[in-house]
Amino acid sequence: MDAQTLRAHAFKALHERDGVFVIPNPWDAGSAKMLASLGFEALATTSAGFAFSQGRPDGGLTLDDTLANVRAIVAATDLPVAVDLENGFADDPAECAKSILLAAEAGAVGGSIEDATGREDAPIYCFEHAVARVKAAVAAARSLPFPFTLTARAENFLHGNPDLDDTIRRLQAFAEAGADVLYAPGLRNAEDVLAVVRAVAPKPVNVLMSGGLKLTVQELSEMGVKRISVGSALALAALGEFYRAAEEIQTSGTFGFTSRSMPYAQANKFFKG
Repeated sequence: MDAQTLRAHAFKALHERDGVFVIPNPWDAGSAKMLASLGFEALATTSAGFAFSQGRPDGGLTLDDTLANVRAIVAATDLPVAVDLENGFADDPAECAKSILLAAEAGAVGGSIEDATGREDAPIYCFEHAVARVKAAVAAARSLPFPFTLTARAENFLHGNPDLDDTIRRLQAFAEAGADVLYAPGLRNAEDVLAVVRAVAPKPVNVLMSGGLKLTVQELSEMGVKRISVGSALALAALGEFYRAAEEIQTSGTFGFTSRSMPYAQANKFFKG
């Protein structure tokens, strides 16, 4: 098998074995290398983190931007890489499906499609259209010569509609349509997480640990969660420290932040070879 096929089977196996795993979210090749050095077993891109690094807001990327970043991250490590494809960069199911094929061509072995439109006036696709998009994405994934792990996302909670019943209805429909992993970012508490896990069992569930949800890996494992991601949280942590350091220079004229910085030799070592 070629390298991508091996990574695809390794990624699929992570979702099939017992227990939970964490899939952290690099925003570029450098952060991917650092995460790989810590022993994580797979990576998933963050659309927001990458957009911020390019001086753009979340949602400000093009498909070409995303694919170029995927290629760089795939080239940087030997780990399986899944890609945040937002809404597939298209409303049309067929065009959404093409994004899956292009992500695979770029080296990804998994990817997510969400039911958010990107429009403020109507932020979530209607139920029927959302399901049609997942069906098309599944068909595209199944046409590949390796097991591409497709994640279907229900985005209600991120767009001002914390309707758990509708979210579960969508996730169940996405599961029926053939999605491999179900994901509802923005869940508020352990009860929401448990409800989602039970509603789509035995399909694996990804939970986003970013923002208000405060649970441990052990707690999520006990709830039956299979995969834990952090979205833009690591990118925001890096940006926060950068901003605080620059602010210290500008406001106080001191450089105390350097005592907290990673040593040059350690940082440089990550990127050798």
